[in-house]
Amino acid sequence: MTGLVDRYEALVASGELRPDAEQAAAAERLERLQHELERAQAGSGLFGKLFSRKQAAPRGVYIWGGVGRGKSMLMDLFHDSLKIDRKRRVHFHAFMIEVHARLREERKKEQGDPIPPVAAALAENCECLAFDEMVVNNSADAMIMSRLFTRLIVDQGVTILTTSNRAPSQLYKDGLNREHFLPFIALIERELDVLTLNGPVDYRLQRLGGMATWHTPLGQEATAQVREAFFRLTDYAPEDAAHVPSADLDVGGRMLHVPKSLKGVAVFSFKRLCGEARGASDYLAIARAYHTVILVGIPEMGPDNRNEAARFVTLVDALYEHKVKLLVTADAAPEALYRTGDGRFEFERTVSRLNEMQSADYLALGHGEE
Repeated sequence: MTGLVDRYEALVASGELRPDAEQAAAAERLERLQHELERAQAGSGLFGKLFSRKQAAPRGVYIWGGVGRGKSMLMDLFHDSLKIDRKRRVHFHAFMIEVHARLREERKKEQGDPIPPVAAALAENCECLAFDEMVVNNSADAMIMSRLFTRLIVDQGVTILTTSNRAPSQLYKDGLNREHFLPFIALIERELDVLTLNGPVDYRLQRLGGMATWHTPLGQEATAQVREAFFRLTDYAPEDAAHVPSADLDVGGRMLHVPKSLKGVAVFSFKRLCGEARGASDYLAIARAYHTVILVGIPEMGPDNRNEAARFVTLVDALYEHKVKLLVTADAAPEALYRTGDGRFEFERTVSRLNEMQSADYLALGHGEE
């Protein structure tokens, strides 16, 4: 297995990536972190058992920059080539859902502060915790993050690697009770190396290569277009389409199944997402967890489909507010999807948003940006 920098330079040499000084510097820093983690694991064997002394964890890294600048790509290279057993990569939103679930269980025990035992459980089999797309958009997360991550980094010795579209100082900007979140920003700047990855090339948009995001009418050609977009965004080989992994999102204690889920891209059918009884909480969970949603099979709707149309409106609102990229196959253009029926007037706003979501300006926005 070649090292991270070798893999990165091979991608540049093949033409898949353009030369980018900030990316190259980040790759070198991440390879140094790999070596530090691997040496720490090697030194925690017999010596660690004999002396029972906890060594200081290698210093983590926070990489931030605009959408499509290669942050997730570098995270992939780091995690895939890191030669330690106790490592974990997880989307930040999924991690915080897990944290809140663990906190609920600890509070039931009524044995004091639930954060220390939760941090200990999270660190039990993990020396390096890698997050993709850290974003903080609710007060529940903001209120606990400083204490939780202090326990993970300082007390439990977990090395953190994370990516974000925002500089640390801009996280949870203008959020409710933000003063309680400021210690977390100070913790990041004190305990992690902050790297900027904000070069001129949006690799995610570049991979789409100017492809349209709205494909009509329904049929093999439209399906082939969104399939191609999925494989461009995820690097998943088209011949392995049947083996794309699925996922389950925790929505307040119940699970929402995601039929295809890979590298921040989710694929749903309209029937599954809007034809079944769902609410805003389902759509918000999707919008927070995925930077791109591919929705297939949107039909033309009429008076008999007012429930489906209303759910579709709620879905689009959630995706729009979180600046999620939306690729679809549909029976018609947005203006012709729902011509008559209850809520037709309100649907006009959805039509406007759907058209805006196809624009270059919208597609250039980072996931979760206000």
